[in-house]
Amino acid sequence: MTDAARAADLLKDHRDSIDRLDAILVYTLGERFKHTQAVGKLKAANDLPASDPTREAAQIARLEDLAKRADLDPAFAKKFLAFIIQEVIRHHEEHQSKL
Repeated sequence: MTDAARAADLLKDHRDSIDRLDAILVYTLGERFKHTQAVGKLKAANDLPASDPTREAAQIARLEDLAKRADLDPAFAKKFLAFIIQEVIRHHEEHQSKL
């Protein structure tokens, strides 16, 4: 087998793994958002604020620590969670506006 053929096989293996991990990420986010939607409905029904800055700060600190342990850039992890939190708050506000 040539070096180019070996490289092509390795590239395919890496891409197959990336594709599987992307699927895991999408399904995991889907499951996460099912729970945050339920939280949003619960908050709306009980007149609780859509945003919880104390919880959000704790989550960001927790994710930064997880990122460090996973050898992932903590700044990236923080941006990623901030994006998710922003989307969750938007959903919670939508639930409140429906009441």
